[in-house]
Amino acid sequence: MYAGFTDLLNDLFGTHFTYSFPPMFGLLVATSFLLAAWTMAMELKRKESLGLLHPVIRTMTVGKPAGMDEYFWNAVFGFILGSKIFYAIFNSEEFFTDPQAALLSLKGSLAGGIIWAAVAIGWKYYESKKQLLKEPKVVELKVYPHQMVSEITMAAAVGGLLGAKVFHLLEYWNDFMADPAGMFFSGSGLTMYGGLIVGGATVLWYGKKNNIAPLHLCDATAPGLMLAYGTGRLGCQLAGDGDWGIVNTSPKPSLLSWIPDWMWSYTYPNNVVGEGIPIEGCVGNHCNELAQGVYPTPLYESMMCISLFFLLWAMRKKISTPGRLFSWYLLFNGIERFLIEHIRVNSQYHIGNLGFTQAQLISLLLALVGVLGLFYFRDKKQLA
Repeated sequence: MYAGFTDLLNDLFGTHFTYSFPPMFGLLVATSFLLAAWTMAMELKRKESLGLLHPVIRTMTVGKPAGMDEYFWNAVFGFILGSKIFYAIFNSEEFFTDPQAALLSLKGSLAGGIIWAAVAIGWKYYESKKQLLKEPKVVELKVYPHQMVSEITMAAAVGGLLGAKVFHLLEYWNDFMADPAGMFFSGSGLTMYGGLIVGGATVLWYGKKNNIAPLHLCDATAPGLMLAYGTGRLGCQLAGDGDWGIVNTSPKPSLLSWIPDWMWSYTYPNNVVGEGIPIEGCVGNHCNELAQGVYPTPLYESMMCISLFFLLWAMRKKISTPGRLFSWYLLFNGIERFLIEHIRVNSQYHIGNLGFTQAQLISLLLALVGVLGLFYFRDKKQLA
């Protein structure tokens, strides 16, 4: 397993980086957002060319001095950035030992934060003065949906990460109550469905605010969401973040004799969560592996979801009814996750003798909504 990208480079090319940076899981999550944004932008452009999506008119005043709110937010972001950068510089050993925890904690350099906030304010003043006009004027701009992708992605990132963390805390409520700060500021512990639901709601809110037809927006995001889920799970697999399957001591079936043994049962050596028993002779921060092999479910999900992305991508031009592609996405996603939950480690809820996981319940609901959507949008070609 690779806590950071540098660990992968060490393994592949024999380099000797001593720190694990950037965090492998965080790197793959960031890659997921970029891939989702890229595919969504292509789909939005295609729909604009077909006349299905239209620009909005934004009015803005140019040439006026920056407002106090702009200085305030520049100072806030500058302070956060500076406090973390200076903290990393002057506490490099602690920072690089567990960068995720350091970035998500309240630790930072007060002096660095103040210096960077001052620089951010100064830069804002310089930029504002450079664009200042004697007579500020109001201009109207046409903004197309594909030009809003960076804003949509930011909204999805904030909502998605918050939702992923909150759903994880709800799933492991007892652990959260025992250590609220440790659980909340931990770099690990994100529930994909929480990110999907809250991030999706945030994107729909943004789309409504900017008059983007919601069904076309959903369809444009569907393939990228599946691809992002697959690459995110690849991050879980490479980092060994604890999202693996149940113990698998069964012999590998002859039908699967051609696959490597680790694809059937894996002990996740050097996993980032420190689970399992010490690895003999290992020196460093991540020197544990599981005592028994488990199903590498993140790898299975990654393979399935990336394959489903190509299927959705091939289907997108053949479906003219708004809402149907997203319905297929919900159905595929729900079935995939419901099936994998049978061999995946997860906290269970119980109603009488019935035990189920949070993901099983949500996946069933998503699949059901997908089926209903396929029937409801069957003949509504003009619906937007």
